[in-house]
Order: sequence, then C-alpha cells, then structure tokens
Amino acid sequence: MIIDLHVHSNHSDGALSVPEILGEAEKRKIVLLSITDHDSIDGQNLAIELTKDRSIHYICGVELNVTFSHPKYNAGKPISLDFLGHDFDPNSQKLRNKLKQMSDYREERAAKILKNINSEFRKENLPLLTKEDFAAIQASVDGVLGRPHIADYLVSKGIVKNRQEAFDRYLVKCDVPKFPLHIEKASKLVRDAGGKISLSHPNDPRGTSLVSLTRSLTEQTEIIADSMLDFIDGIECWHSRNDHKTTNHYISFAKEKKLLMAGGSDCHQNQS
Repeated sequence: MIIDLHVHSNHSDGALSVPEILGEAEKRKIVLLSITDHDSIDGQNLAIELTKDRSIHYICGVELNVTFSHPKYNAGKPISLDFLGHDFDPNSQKLRNKLKQMSDYREERAAKILKNINSEFRKENLPLLTKEDFAAIQASVDGVLGRPHIADYLVSKGIVKNRQEAFDRYLVKCDVPKFPLHIEKASKLVRDAGGKISLSHPNDPRGTSLVSLTRSLTEQTEIIADSMLDFIDGIECWHSRNDHKTTNHYISFAKEKKLLMAGGSDCHQNQS
C-alpha cells in the first residue's frame, strides 16, 4: 500500500494543481494521500470532492511554519520548524482566520524582501525591481506567496539561472522573519479543528528542521522530548531526504513516546 501524507500543490509552492496531483497519484497507485500546502488549506475541499469517486482515500492536510527556540541551542535564538496538520475540519473558521492573517503577512514580507534585494542590486548595478515586478510575482501565485515565487521570477528575468542560485545569491541574505506562530498556537489550531499535528522532517539536511540546532539525532529527540511532547501527536518518520539511520531513529523514538508516525515525499513536482 502506497501512502503519501506530504505533498504540495500550486496553492503554495508546488507546480501542479490539485486535480493534476490526484491524477498523478492515481497513476502511481497511491491509496492514501494528503496535500499539505504551506500555511494554506485553500485546496482541501476541492481535493475532498474530487476523491469521492476515486480509488484514493484523502485526508486534509496543511504544513504550518512555526517559530521555535530552545535555551540550550543557537544561543536561544529562534529558528523555523515545520509541522504537519492532518485530518482536521477544513471549514474551521479559527484555522481559516489564522491562515488568512498569515497569508496577508506573507505579502508584507515579500515586499520587504524585494526591498532588500534591491539593495543588493544597487551594489551590482542591476536594474531595480519595481511595483510592476511585485505585481507580476503576485499574479504568478495561485495560493500563498513565498520566497520560491520570488526566486522563480528572478529566473524568468534572467537575473539568475535557477531557483537555487536565487536563494544562494539573494534570498538567504535578504530574508525577513516569517509570521511568529509558536508551537502552542499551531497545536491548538489543528487540534481545535479536530486534527492531529506532527513535526515535519526533523532531520532534513536541506530544509526547515532541527538540523538548525543540532545534527545529533540523540540531541534532536531530547529537544522534542523536552519541549514538544505536550503539543504534538506524531512525527514524520519517513521523508524523501531521510537516510536509514534517521528513519530508524525516529521510528524508535515515536514508538517509545507512543507518537503517531507520518511519512511523505514532500513532493513539489520536481521544483528545487
């Protein structure tokens, strides 16, 4: 049985629409699926409707970006972590209101990032990005606006060759803090909507993960045990960038703490 509980659509930073993802999932014989867009549940009711007469069993999903800190690591400074919400009511007004607030903030954040990028462009004697450029970036987004959309626009303008170069040259140094959603609030939002919440890809070497605090798997699970157990129901034990050691470590930890075990591809449909 093939299960994928972590997929992104074009409602956040994936390439495919919800119908396209469902069609691809059928081809791949996936029987249990969850689309987990970043800070967005705009595609959930459509996914539910379109899977009623399909062989795919669907559960609602979202991936929330959370601000987290631990006094023993990173000098107590906050980092970003991702948490998966599953099987909640997609019509929860409290959840929808918070995600709308976060979406509005993303627009403000993007404008500030572009301002920072222009500061870099001045140093390089490059033409500055304008309000028209910002409008074009906004028009390219079907869901919530994020740095990948800015990166893709820089590629389309010929300023960089690919998304990775956009991040390496501009988007890392020009970043602006994300919306300050903390684990307690994220947990309450998902649970109050009837769902379960899990820590995403805890040891992802390339993504938003506990690697920002420590590369030690033992220390990572100590952090979870110390600061997260009251607020999570599970852990994403299987992930496309896990090695066997990571997967086995987190399976053992989840069993020890009686946590749910999630798994998914984190597929963005071949976007880097």
